[in-house]
Amino acid sequence: MTGVRPVWSPAVPGLSDFHEVNVRSYVHLDGRDPGVWFLSLDASSRLAVLVARSTYHLPYRFARMSLARGPGGEVRYSSERRWPGPKPAACAMRYWPTGPASPAAVGTREHFLAERYVLYAERRGRIYRGRVHHIPYPLQPAGFADLDESLVAAAGVHRGAETPLAHYAKGVSVEVFGLVEC
Repeated sequence: MTGVRPVWSPAVPGLSDFHEVNVRSYVHLDGRDPGVWFLSLDASSRLAVLVARSTYHLPYRFARMSLARGPGGEVRYSSERRWPGPKPAACAMRYWPTGPASPAAVGTREHFLAERYVLYAERRGRIYRGRVHHIPYPLQPAGFADLDESLVAAAGVHRGAETPLAHYAKGVSVEVFGLVEC
């Protein structure tokens, strides 16, 4: 995450850039407004965790994270949850793009997974919706190795034995609007 800030504020060096990893599900509300439901969001910024938990009611957790870039676009990424639990909740992997970038075609699995423009959250038994705006992600097929993760299990989800699906996308600017009760 880079340049994270309220719309009325400039980015703050040291606060506006941080690493994040999430476990999410794909949902809709009454057959409309397809979006994402975050089961967990781990971030390397304590401030981002506190702000997102209080203003967006999202399940952010603070994690020790690292990201290093290598030759051929390879990324080495690791995360280990610090607070709050459940723990253990960690991941480590290497990944890299393996093909050209293009927006996902409408109707494909890639479009279903990447192009979501709503997030949902819950607070005190009430459901909230936040609109999200961004250009289509420039998706690339990706390879990965050395995957070791416990984030999915910590979120209460059993991950099957299938090989995970991997895509790579360079960042896009994202605008998240305030939550409204559904």
